[in-house]
Amino acid sequence: MFLLMLGINAEAAELKVLSAIGMQSVLEGLGPKFERATGHKLAISFATAGAAIKRAQGGEAVDVISSPDALKRTLLAAKSISYVEPASGGASGVHFAKVLDRLGIANEMKSKTIFPNPKTPAEVGVLVANGEAEIGVHVIVELVSVAGIDIVGPLPGDLQNIIVFAAAVMASAKDAEAAKALVTFLRTPEAVAVIRTKGMEPSTP
Repeated sequence: MFLLMLGINAEAAELKVLSAIGMQSVLEGLGPKFERATGHKLAISFATAGAAIKRAQGGEAVDVISSPDALKRTLLAAKSISYVEPASGGASGVHFAKVLDRLGIANEMKSKTIFPNPKTPAEVGVLVANGEAEIGVHVIVELVSVAGIDIVGPLPGDLQNIIVFAAAVMASAKDAEAAKALVTFLRTPEAVAVIRTKGMEPSTP
C-alpha cells in the first residue's frame, strides 16, 4: 500500500501534504477546490512513493499485448523502452523491474532501456512521444495527459500490479480535524469524478 501522508503546519489550517507522485495530477486538480470549499490551505510536496515513505519515517504504441509471452516477444523486439529507474523508489519502476526478471529478459533489456529524470517520472510518456523510446511502462494516471502516445492498457495477467493510494492523518498533526476534512473531501462525488478522469479507479469507502 502506498501512502499519502498528511501533516499540519503550526499556523492555523495550512495542511502540509507529502504525496506520492502518482497522486500529483489528482491533488493539483482537487487542491484549489478543497481550499475554496473549506478555507484550508494546502502546501503539497511530491516524491516517489518510496521517497515519500522514507521522508515520513525520517521525520509505447503497439497492439494490445494479451499475454506474458506476447509481452516478452514485444519487449525483445523493441529497439528501446523506458520505465522509471527502480533505484529512485518509484513504484512502477520497482514493479516493472520484477516483471522483466519474471520474464527472464532483465539482462537483455538493460542496453535498450532509457530512464527518465527521477524527479519527473511522467517523462516516460514524453520519451515515447518524442521517439526516444519505442515502448514505455508507467502508471496510467501519469500517462493519460501525455499527447502523442497510445495507451495500450495494463500489463497482461498477473504481471499487472494494482497500486493502492491511501491517505493518513499523521499523529503529529496540529489540527487533525482540518486534515480529516481533506481526507473526507477526497471521497466526495466531485473528487471521485476528477480521480476517474486521471485514469484511476476510486475505491468504495
